[in-house]
Amino acid sequence: MNTLDCRAGGKVYLIGAGPGDPELLTLKAVRALGACDVLLVDDLVDPAILAHARADARIVRVGKRGGCRSTPQAFIERLMVRYARHGRVVGRVKGGNPFVFGRGGEEVEALRGAGVAHEVIGGMSSGVAVPATLGIPLTHRDHACGVTLVTGHAREDGGSAREPDWTALARTGNTLVIYMGMRRLAHICAALRAGGLAPDTPACAIQNGTRADQRSVIATLADLPQQVQAQGLGSPAIVVVGSVVSLADRSAHGTRMPDGRAHG
Repeated sequence: MNTLDCRAGGKVYLIGAGPGDPELLTLKAVRALGACDVLLVDDLVDPAILAHARADARIVRVGKRGGCRSTPQAFIERLMVRYARHGRVVGRVKGGNPFVFGRGGEEVEALRGAGVAHEVIGGMSSGVAVPATLGIPLTHRDHACGVTLVTGHAREDGGSAREPDWTALARTGNTLVIYMGMRRLAHICAALRAGGLAPDTPACAIQNGTRADQRSVIATLADLPQQVQAQGLGSPAIVVVGSVVSLADRSAHGTRMPDGRAHG
C-alpha cells in the first residue's frame, strides 16, 4: 500500500528519520508524520523532526541506546499493535533507516503476525550519509569496489547472531562501515589488524554525524582507538575503515555550515 490516506482504520508506518539533520528527512516521511495519531519516537531522532507532526498527535518516547536504560523491544511492538487495533494511525519513528540496524525487520514480523496493516518508509542510513559529511566516498574505482555495513557488537540477549567475522571482513577489500562499535573499538581494530589489514589503513570515527554537534577523528587503524579516547568521542558514532578515508576533506573535518547543518 503506497497511499497515506489511512484514516479509515489503524495502520503503522515505520518511518526512517535519517541520520540526524532534519533536512535529510524524505518528503514521504514528512507526509506520514503529519498523518499519524501516535508517534513512537526513538532516542536518536532529532526533536526538530517532530515539527512535522500534527499538533494533537500523541508523542511517546521509546528510547533505545546502547549501554543505557532502554524501552524493551517487546513492549514497543505491543504498543504498535495496541494502538493500531484501536484504529489509530501509528508512526514508529526511527533514526536512519528502519531496515539497517534499526530492528525494523523484527517490528514488521510482529505487525504481520498480529495482522496489522503497515508500511515501511525508508530513511537515509547514517552509514551512508555520515561519511559524506567529510567527503568520504564509500566506493571509489581506485580504492574500493564495495562497502560492507556491519554492527560492532553481537547480541547480548542470547540471540543466534554471532560477532562479525573480522578476519573475513578484513580480507574483502571493501570499505567497512561499522555501526555501534565505539565500546569495542580497540578490540575491533585489533581484530581487523590480526585479520590482515595494515596498521596504517586509514580509518575514522564520526560522532553525532550530520548534527550541529558532530565531531570526528581521522587516523590510522592502529591509532584510531587511542585518538578517539584522547578526543573524548563516544556514541552514537559511525566508524569507517578503508583507503577511501584518505580522501576525506580535511577542511570539512569538524566544521559546520552557518545554519548548523553538516558541511559537505
